[in-house]
Amino acid sequence: MVLLKMKFPFQKRVRLAQGLWLLSWMAVISGALTFSMGLFLKAELHRQAEVMDNTQIHAVPNTLMMIGLASLGINFFAGRICQDSLDASRFPRWKTFMLPYFILSLFFTILMLVAVIMSYAMKGNLEESLKIGLKNGIRFYKDTDTPGRCFQKETIDRLQMEFHCCGNNNYKDWFEVQWISNRYLDFTSKEVKDRIKSNVDGRYLVDGVPFSCCNPSSPRPCIQHQLTNNSAHYNYEHQTEELNLFSPGCREALVSYYMGLMNSIGAGVLSFLLLQVSVLVSLRYLQTSMEAVLGQENTEIETEGYLLEKGVKETIKEMMDNVLKFFHFNQVDASVGQEAEAGEKPATPAD
Repeated sequence: MVLLKMKFPFQKRVRLAQGLWLLSWMAVISGALTFSMGLFLKAELHRQAEVMDNTQIHAVPNTLMMIGLASLGINFFAGRICQDSLDASRFPRWKTFMLPYFILSLFFTILMLVAVIMSYAMKGNLEESLKIGLKNGIRFYKDTDTPGRCFQKETIDRLQMEFHCCGNNNYKDWFEVQWISNRYLDFTSKEVKDRIKSNVDGRYLVDGVPFSCCNPSSPRPCIQHQLTNNSAHYNYEHQTEELNLFSPGCREALVSYYMGLMNSIGAGVLSFLLLQVSVLVSLRYLQTSMEAVLGQENTEIETEGYLLEKGVKETIKEMMDNVLKFFHFNQVDASVGQEAEAGEKPATPAD
């Protein structure tokens, strides 16, 4: 049974070709935008690569860039097919090209849908990557003279100031690590000695945070040291005081930023997906309606167009049979080739 059959008089075919030509060039522009969005997202992820534990999240921008480039080529050829369909003598040269073209287009259309789903579904992976990456970044904050870690302090400071965040989960994460390098500690001081001895691991832990945690919007001068000592500051109660530090943790701030970015990109790619589906459906109608014109003396006759020559189940079954036949044919060829090689081996002379 033919699926979604429609009648196409000559003028309707012409309008379909003209409208499809416009749609195809709109899809070319959407492909360029998809590539640009993937490139922008990859650059933003790479900018914070030092506080990410893995690069699995890069699968989203990589897929978007691949889809964008493929969309440019697919829709460029769709525009050429539309132009040639207006002339019945030029359309036949595309006949053998149409089947692989539709298979390739369908593959990248499905991949576009996968990219949309990935852009919404990667939140857990992103959170886990940032959780470990930020924890290591805070731990190595003091290692400004260690090769490979010398820029970690600058990275964390710029991150906290740009995203208005402090620590991994909150400012108290700084209480659990030694973020002041030993080279800046006076080990002759009794206070330093006592603080190091009071810690099992021999670390210099303080109830303070780096300057980059300070909120410049606060009217009070920044309190970044002795945060839990009420007597160290005038008119101060750390349990009830609204600290003049950035309150959200950097993991929360980065996840919110990147997920907002990916959700916006996902919505844009979804609209491009609908446009791509419109191009493929329209092109299929144009192809089937034009094939009915081939071999006819009068090229302005009314023809019929359809999406599938058979039903969905029959079409899928036929495609699977063709694929299985193809692989079976290759296996037979391979076995015949091996037998031929075995037959050509020279006989080993007897002793």
